[in-house]
Amino acid sequence: MRLRTALPIAAVLPALLALSACSGESSDSGDKNPKASAQNTRSAEEKEAAEAKKLGALDTKQLEKVALTGKTAGFDAKKIAKAEVEAGRGMEADKKACQPLASLIGGFTHIPAVSEAHRSLQPLEATSATVGSMWLASHSEENAARVMKDLRAAVTACPKGFKTLGLTYGKVESLPAPKLGDEAVGYRITGDIGKQKVPMTYTVVREGGVIAAFYGVNMLDPEQAAIPEAVVKAQLDRL
Repeated sequence: MRLRTALPIAAVLPALLALSACSGESSDSGDKNPKASAQNTRSAEEKEAAEAKKLGALDTKQLEKVALTGKTAGFDAKKIAKAEVEAGRGMEADKKACQPLASLIGGFTHIPAVSEAHRSLQPLEATSATVGSMWLASHSEENAARVMKDLRAAVTACPKGFKTLGLTYGKVESLPAPKLGDEAVGYRITGDIGKQKVPMTYTVVREGGVIAAFYGVNMLDPEQAAIPEAVVKAQLDRL
């Protein structure tokens, strides 16, 4: 039975939900001054590189080089378009204690990172029902440790869920985390999408100042939704 064609939309569910908040924004992206735009891009890259060096973090170019790309451990990792990534930025929870969870649903850490790199994860086997995404966020090591501390506290503080962008996530439960990296957190959030319950599984690992977050969903068997540990380890080995 082929499952892949029926499931990819679930893999990018968080980003798609975030897009609903942006539907009223202007779509005019015309660049009337390409030279000025290029100069602004270079200036932004130089500023980011300087900040990254100061904090002992990785800038976007460095992070993109170490992010998984291509076929690894049964999944195909592909870069996500910037517009899709940015659609998830700024998701706010109705409960302050739950903000780390809401931010990760959007694809970002609640403490702004120096740089990020995002990938979609599609199974290589046509019969695999687990699909998802992953992203890396580079911080100072101090801020990365704080991200994990706050995330762990949020999982404990928000068992009955929260709301963001008018959407309800009715349940949060802790899951076993892999013994990888400097520390790791595992949890499942159940989203109420219309009349459907959508269990979303997260594995978040810190390696030094880099947060590696893996999101998985399996609409047939939520217990098999986590992105395999082999994929997580393959990414950590590149850092």
